[in-house]
Amino acid sequence: MVKQLIANAEENMKKTVEVVRKEFASLRAGRATPALLDKVVVSYYGTPTPLNQLANISVPEARSLVIQPWDKSALPEIERAILKSDLGITPTSDGTVIRLTIPQLTQERRAELVKVVKKKAEEGRVAIRNIRREVIDQIKAKQKEGVPEDEVKRGQEDMQKITDKFIKEIDEMVKSKEQEIMQV
Repeated sequence: MVKQLIANAEENMKKTVEVVRKEFASLRAGRATPALLDKVVVSYYGTPTPLNQLANISVPEARSLVIQPWDKSALPEIERAILKSDLGITPTSDGTVIRLTIPQLTQERRAELVKVVKKKAEEGRVAIRNIRREVIDQIKAKQKEGVPEDEVKRGQEDMQKITDKFIKEIDEMVKSKEQEIMQV
């Protein structure tokens, strides 16, 4: 019973780490990546649609993205959605494709991005710790139901080891993303 609680918690922690990884991927680090546009939603015939479902997004160079819509009539809506987004990039269109040039990051912007990365990482760590706390509470409740004390103690220790493993993984992701952002 305790093992099942721990297995469920580990699965939830993996999902939390994936969410943090996706958040990091959507942060602009001066390098072009299609993940930058993951949060852009276009009003396509009145329906909010993710940009990556309306167009092919390619990276021809390190600092540029090319968006090629499958339906050319969606071009103005895609441009409008990019302008409304918090990317801070102005799209240029030639009637068939939209080009986005990723500007060089200033030192202050890099410092701001590092703060954002650390904030998102801390949110991930807090979520992982909350999962640990809930599971440890459930394990303690099992002890009152008759689960042996040594099994409860072992369950708590295992939960702590798993928690440490996932927090370490987030810390490594932070270090890697920080280096990527600060690289000129």
